[in-house]
Amino acid sequence: MYTPKYFQITDGKEIIRFMQKYSFATIVTNMDGLPQATHLPFLIEQREGTLVLISHFAKTNLQSEAVFNETSLVIFTEPHAYISPSNYEKELNVPTWNYLAVHAYGKANLIEDKAEVAKLLEKMIGFYEANYLKQWAQLPDDYKFKMMNGIVGFEIVVEDIQGKKKLSQNRTEVERENIVKSFRGSADQNEKDIAGYMAGLKD
Repeated sequence: MYTPKYFQITDGKEIIRFMQKYSFATIVTNMDGLPQATHLPFLIEQREGTLVLISHFAKTNLQSEAVFNETSLVIFTEPHAYISPSNYEKELNVPTWNYLAVHAYGKANLIEDKAEVAKLLEKMIGFYEANYLKQWAQLPDDYKFKMMNGIVGFEIVVEDIQGKKKLSQNRTEVERENIVKSFRGSADQNEKDIAGYMAGLKD
């Protein structure tokens, strides 16, 4: 990911917090010379200093086979917002876009054992809707096994990770304040979120 130095996220904890907050990500894998992408929810775990991403494909998705052949890219992104040059002090300027993103690279490993697949699903339910765990536990075993037979569980040990927050760090303080002020009163949640991240640069 192209990331000028002043836009880099260098704090590993900040990167993990971002991935956990925006955990519905895009996994990109090369298939027959073409990039293929699937949008999936991910669990992000730290295991003795190693970062692991966990998810599952629908078995009918051909990417569920190709993902084990080579390195994949998982993209975590949001929020983002258009930046109008009306926020700048000089007229000689052009629009841009502010956003945050994390790119994680690694090769997927198959989670084949059904007991481990069941644990994966329970972890995912616990993260996204803990109140549903009780209902899940009461579902008939044959129904749950049928659901599990329709998915391919996997985990990726992250080999490389890149974080970027493009939040007008290259603009003047006055210009950044103009953007924050205009976004804080916006009806668009993306703009409000970007304003929060920009204000947080001072913390």
